[in-house]
Amino acid sequence: MVDVAQEHRSCNAAITLAFSILGKRWNGVIVGALEQGPASFVVLRRAIGGISDTVLSERLGELAEAGLVRRTVTEGPPVSVSYELTPGGAELTPLLDQIGEWARKNMRRPGAE
Repeated sequence: MVDVAQEHRSCNAAITLAFSILGKRWNGVIVGALEQGPASFVVLRRAIGGISDTVLSERLGELAEAGLVRRTVTEGPPVSVSYELTPGGAELTPLLDQIGEWARKNMRRPGAE
């Protein structure tokens, strides 16, 4: 017999975990930018208008710690650093696309009539 209450708690914990990362401003946008393939910090900063270097650095670290982004350092000269989605991060991109489509259909911007 399935313990519905236990399954509900487990689902809530998983959703809470996902949104603790994805609910932060810029994280979904960064994942979306990396959907095109590996990118350097500078390329990501240019692709994501309005994000500061500090915030981009923090968010990339959080996404790497969560197992969604891989940071690769290539010895030089010059030394280069690139970021790419892990398999788990790549699995996320179709879900983000679906959320975006849902938002376009069902949500209004605050203040819009």
